[in-house]
This record gives sequence, C-alpha cells and structure tokens, in this order.
Amino acid sequence: MDSAGWKTWAEGASSGLGAGMAVIPYVLLQHYRKLKLSDQETLLLIHLISFKQVEQKDFPTLEELQDVTGASTQSIAQSLQKLLKAGLISIDEELDALQNIQYERYNLSGLYEKLGRCLAAQEKRKPVQHIRQKHQEAPDQEEGHNLFIIFEKEFGRPLSPMECETISNWIDQDRYPEELIRMALKEAVFAGKVHLRYIDRILLEWSRNRVKTVNDAKAYTQKFRSSGRS
Repeated sequence: MDSAGWKTWAEGASSGLGAGMAVIPYVLLQHYRKLKLSDQETLLLIHLISFKQVEQKDFPTLEELQDVTGASTQSIAQSLQKLLKAGLISIDEELDALQNIQYERYNLSGLYEKLGRCLAAQEKRKPVQHIRQKHQEAPDQEEGHNLFIIFEKEFGRPLSPMECETISNWIDQDRYPEELIRMALKEAVFAGKVHLRYIDRILLEWSRNRVKTVNDAKAYTQKFRSSGRS
C-alpha cells in the first residue's frame, strides 16, 4: 500500500474510533486512591469495563487481559483476587438456557456501589465548601484569620455541615461581627466549654446587654468576673 493508501486507511480508522469507545466512570479516576487501588488494579478495572462495552466480553481470559495491560498472567490473577476480596468485583455463574451452557461473567456492581458512596460524600461536603467560600474574606488574607479555620483549630477537628451553618447564621441572620464571634470563642476556650451551644449563649447574653464590640465584650466580661469574685 502506498503512502496515499495508508493515509486513507488512517483517516478511516480515526473516524471509526468513536464507534469503539468505552465509557469509563470519571469518578473512578477521581477516587481510585480512596478505594486503595493501585494504578495496575485501576487499569485492570478499566479494561474489564472496556471488554464488556466494546467487545461484549463479560469474562475476558487472563491472556486477553495480559495482551492489553502488559502485565503477567500471575500478576493479573493476583490483582483480580484482591478486587474480589475487596468486594469491588464478583463472579456470577449464568446458564444459557438455549444452548444449555454454563458460563461466568464479572460483576462490577460492588465497584459502582463504592463509587456511589464516594460521590455522596463529595456532595455532602459541598454545603460546607459553599459556606466557607461565601464567608471567605479577602483572597490574600492569612489563613489564621479565617473564622471557620479558627474554629477548627480550637475544636481540633473539621467542622460538621450543621456547625458551619450555625456559624454562618451568626453572621448572616444575627449580624454578629466576626471579631465578636472570635471573642466568644476565646471565652468558651477559657471556660473549658468549647462547643457551639455555649458560644451561642455567650453571644445571646452579650446581645441582650448591648455588647457590640470587642472592647464592650472585654468590659462586660471583666465586670462579670469581678462581680463573681466579690
């Protein structure tokens, strides 16, 4: 075949590539590390999906998997065993009633269930991320001045979505200044009661007594402590 013929062949092949494409879940590429999968195990799963979609082969042989992965059949068998043990794949036995032939196929529902949980966890984090972005101060602001980060440092753990919503409501609905919220957090730490209910009571008490600034809060707290000692 001359160069013109090969060019025509290449053009035909390129136009036909779309017909042989496999659809790989993007969430698998995003979260395979969270599932404690190695690169080789992930590639093996991708090929199992591809064999099913493109070649209609539900149970490719070790040799067929070796051809597409380049790994040894022993290594592939070990990877498949790990995937089976992890519940990411299973092997179903089916019976062809017409031909009375029993055959096996790989079932990837376990993988899809675990990926679904990853997606759910990702969606669950979105409200927290949205609240953080909404109340993020100037882009070049130091991390230590972000209200949510300060709370997480004092709590020693990430904030829950409900806790983020509570802090957001203090700012948006109750209109407490952020510096006053930080001051209330310090008072809670000082009292050894680091939880939002106690901080909310402090803010409510200050609001009732017209405490609007950090200086007001310091004066009120000093007066309260002095009266407690007398």
